[in-house]
Amino acid sequence: MTSGGSFYITTPIYYPSDLPHIGHGYTSVAVDTLARWHRQSGDDTWMLTGTDEHGQKMLRAATANGVTPQEWVDKLVEESWFPLLRTLDVANDDFIRTTQPRHEERVKTFVQALYDSGYIYAGEYEALYCVGCEEFKPEAEIVDGTGPFEGLKVCAIHSKPLELLQEKNYFFKLSEFQDRLLELYKTQPDFVRPDSARNEVVSFVRSGLKDLSISRSAFDWGIRVPWDDSHVIYVWVDALLNYATAVGYGDDPEQFERRWPAYHVVGKDILRFHAVIWPAMLMAAGLDVPKGIFAHGWLLVGGEKMSKSKLTGIAPTEITDVFGSDAYRYYFLSAIAFGQDGSFSWEDLSARYQAELANGFGNLASRTVAMIGRYFDGVVPTAGEPTEIDLRVQRTVAEAATAADAAMTAFRPDEAIAAIWRIVDDLNGYITENEPWALAKDEAKRERLSTVLYTAAEGLRALAVLLSPVMPQSTATLWDALGAPGELTAQPLREAGTWGQLPAGSRVKTLAPLFPRVEQTA
Repeated sequence: MTSGGSFYITTPIYYPSDLPHIGHGYTSVAVDTLARWHRQSGDDTWMLTGTDEHGQKMLRAATANGVTPQEWVDKLVEESWFPLLRTLDVANDDFIRTTQPRHEERVKTFVQALYDSGYIYAGEYEALYCVGCEEFKPEAEIVDGTGPFEGLKVCAIHSKPLELLQEKNYFFKLSEFQDRLLELYKTQPDFVRPDSARNEVVSFVRSGLKDLSISRSAFDWGIRVPWDDSHVIYVWVDALLNYATAVGYGDDPEQFERRWPAYHVVGKDILRFHAVIWPAMLMAAGLDVPKGIFAHGWLLVGGEKMSKSKLTGIAPTEITDVFGSDAYRYYFLSAIAFGQDGSFSWEDLSARYQAELANGFGNLASRTVAMIGRYFDGVVPTAGEPTEIDLRVQRTVAEAATAADAAMTAFRPDEAIAAIWRIVDDLNGYITENEPWALAKDEAKRERLSTVLYTAAEGLRALAVLLSPVMPQSTATLWDALGAPGELTAQPLREAGTWGQLPAGSRVKTLAPLFPRVEQTA
């Protein structure tokens, strides 16, 4: 059963000077898995990711490296961000760069519309600015420096000194949207998830909103303000608009009507931009607000948030080169409750890989296919009349499929995987309990052997379908080894729990270990 509606989902737009670490990869595979789930369920799905390439931080980095800002961002995107998607098997539908003409022209159209409607005015601004965040910092994120920065005000996120800036800028009347935003959060309680993120946003807005500076005049690396080319548009306004410009805002109304509004998955450190500033901008433009904002937690290493500057950043390839991309995707989506902080350790990754993937799922697949090859010459047998223990497996599959779909719809891939894994555990117990190797020794029990191995193979068929959005490579290999008909990604995912879809008579193929044992980690 399909929803028939649009499912448009986005990652945050990444800042390319921050080289990809496993935190970026975590967000990307989470969004990709949700998109794959809806796409394979028949929903009109579109996944967007991209890079945020303007701003003072990027300009300074380019200058330090002796190249133009455009040359600098081109190098970073080509050498680091496109490869990240390939490394992690991310099947995005679009990749937007904020330096692309399609984006720049549509941003000007949007900002001009706000100006024409009276929501933008000129004023002067003096405040402490963090170049790393590209943000004038609120009091709550300004702390006293220590060590070499003692006596200075520093950013609570980057732990680096803030700059006192005084500029004549243009401002967006954000303060006028306080009541409308609070009404949005009240009438759509799922607009911001999880609840802890929603409570934070509501508290912030209730404390009072100030108008937002939406231009900079101290540098020129950005999109020019259309009515005043001595200013460039504030990088966060430019960046947020990517979600609308990528699907045709401004010059492709048919595409925009089809896709918009979107679901946004972001890290909790940029929640305020997405849950406060972005919907207010859309309200001012007379457009629908997003369908929802989901803020996931931080990945912690040694108790600290991922950061290259603090030497806690781990490149995704450090993991995929050892364990493979499927294990990367499975581990981060199953080991961390989506929406909460999670700690990464090599020891936990290695233990879960061995216990859950190699010994659990991988061994189940290998021995089932091998026994069909050994006892039935590689042909999936016809099941006999099911007993209660066989029917129990069928119920497990059906219930797991339903629970997994509900969890994915609720943006909880961790809960979806936990539901699906009940099939793995039940099938492993089922094989141990029925001992097909013992049944094979007694010709009088041939029908029972057929039922047991068909049940195991059909359970694997369901697992391949249900896990394909999470682990696309290993499930495709399993699908081929089962001799299942059609393309795996064409199987209706919400029908995966319907029993009996693997045709008896299908011919299995030799299956190498889906998750080879790893003797030594990085």
